[in-house]
Amino acid sequence: MRPIIRIDRLRKVYKGGLVALGDVSLAIDEGEIFALLGPNGAGKTTLIGIACGLVNATSGRVEAGGHDIVRDYRAARRLIGLVPQEIATDSFESVISTVRFSRGLFGCPPDPAVLERVLRQLSLWEKRDAKIMTLSGGMKRRVMIAKALVHEPRILFLDEPSAGVDVELRRGMWDTVRSLRDAGVTIILTTHYIEEAEEMADRIGVINKGELILVEEKTALMRKLGRKELRLQLGEALAVIPEPLVPWALELQDDGLTLVYRFETAAGQSRIDELLRELRQLGIGFHDLETRQSSLEEIFMSLVRKAS
Repeated sequence: MRPIIRIDRLRKVYKGGLVALGDVSLAIDEGEIFALLGPNGAGKTTLIGIACGLVNATSGRVEAGGHDIVRDYRAARRLIGLVPQEIATDSFESVISTVRFSRGLFGCPPDPAVLERVLRQLSLWEKRDAKIMTLSGGMKRRVMIAKALVHEPRILFLDEPSAGVDVELRRGMWDTVRSLRDAGVTIILTTHYIEEAEEMADRIGVINKGELILVEEKTALMRKLGRKELRLQLGEALAVIPEPLVPWALELQDDGLTLVYRFETAAGQSRIDELLRELRQLGIGFHDLETRQSSLEEIFMSLVRKAS
């Protein structure tokens, strides 16, 4: 895959000395879903604002499809669709009117077929004549996406796309985003819902205090930084960890009926067979065991804590 977005040493310092971004460099491949994670104030929205030409960078450069967003603004912006975090539409307009107007803002000629295709893709066609004020929050979010897509961009930025949307509508939004990627649109999203990134993203970037601290393929990230946990349901409760097991750094839970062993997945430290043999030698029986791997949320929190 070739990069469709190139960000090179991007820096943004506001008046008063606040560093919102500090020398951020990133390449986003054509056709991928890239999730940018970070706590509030980390710089996510500033980065998107600069890439979309809405915020001026202090230094550095951004290219979209080979076009510099400052020197060749019109060509770069033509390739980009943006769905901001806040819902901002004309409540008294109909769905189709506001989407048609957004297409015209980019100098695109009227094309009823494109309007219909975009609205059908987002399950809005039956609501095309409805006033926006009558729509649910999830439908309004879909209208925002339609406005961003109607000029047929190759890149779509989604800033907190499912904010304020209930769980059922959120999952519908995920399906919509996947279908857009399948149609060839590159997706860059910011989200507070870690499950959203875990469900959809091909790659993940973690930003904190204006610094990009990690960029990694999702599966590789979870394999490299994830921890596994072995939980043994004991036949009889233990009051304390037996002396021979102290080096294993085990933990007793559930009033001594559950023995927990945690290990790094990447380091090859599982040694589960060895632990089970030692338990048998000590006469400690168990009737059930299970393993689980760290979620992306746990990995994210760990990375932010280390970077703070």
